[in-house]
Amino acid sequence: MSFWLQIGPLVYQWPMTASTTETDKQRWLRARLGELIAAMAPGEPLPAERDLARELGVARMTLRRAVDGMIAESLLVRRQGAGTFVAPAKVAHRLAANSFSADMRARGLHPGSRTLSTSVMPAGVMLAALLEVAPGAQILHVRRLRLADGEPMAVEDLHVPVELVPGLTGDDLENRSYYELLAQRFGHRIASGTQTAEAALTSPDDAAALGIEAGTPAFCFERTCRVEDGRVAEFVRSVYRGDRYRIMVDIFPS
Repeated sequence: MSFWLQIGPLVYQWPMTASTTETDKQRWLRARLGELIAAMAPGEPLPAERDLARELGVARMTLRRAVDGMIAESLLVRRQGAGTFVAPAKVAHRLAANSFSADMRARGLHPGSRTLSTSVMPAGVMLAALLEVAPGAQILHVRRLRLADGEPMAVEDLHVPVELVPGLTGDDLENRSYYELLAQRFGHRIASGTQTAEAALTSPDDAAALGIEAGTPAFCFERTCRVEDGRVAEFVRSVYRGDRYRIMVDIFPS
């Protein structure tokens, strides 16, 4: 059994599936903790273990086991030396050709980005094929940390043909949408795109940027988009935190 709590665009899921070996007291404790968490805001700390055990009338070891179970279910997060906190809500995302910034604004969140590195390099065979340019053509590579309400949400590696966006720099993309700059400065609008999504484990570099442990589950998106004249405007690879993101897909009968 599970119950859902929706506040604006954010959806919380509280799985309450109990093991067949769980005692009535353990089930009661999970339910009470679920009620407590549902009434708290994401990022809010749980009361001290000693105080919470006394309030619930259970042994600290019993409470710790229940809390550990909720951490495993990504309902709570434990920060070494700081305590245990309500996990951030997952942002629901419908697959569409929207920029990250537009997607976050549609969910009532403030988008942001921080440029981590910028380079201009000749396209190798694989990147040239993805961007439909000649091997050796100049490619702008910008690595960005994407933020939602100031919190890390994704790491993005953006590759763009320089001839399409002459003069564009990584600094230009600091807290700016690439799609908006593409339209406003260069007169190109996104017309279509292809995107893949798959489960992944965060690499040490991506995890360090996102402030999570390496090997944490994540979503990996790869996207190519075209502008109105048919040219490929980007190849982007984005790694989203699995504990803060969920995918929604509209389906229809074939």
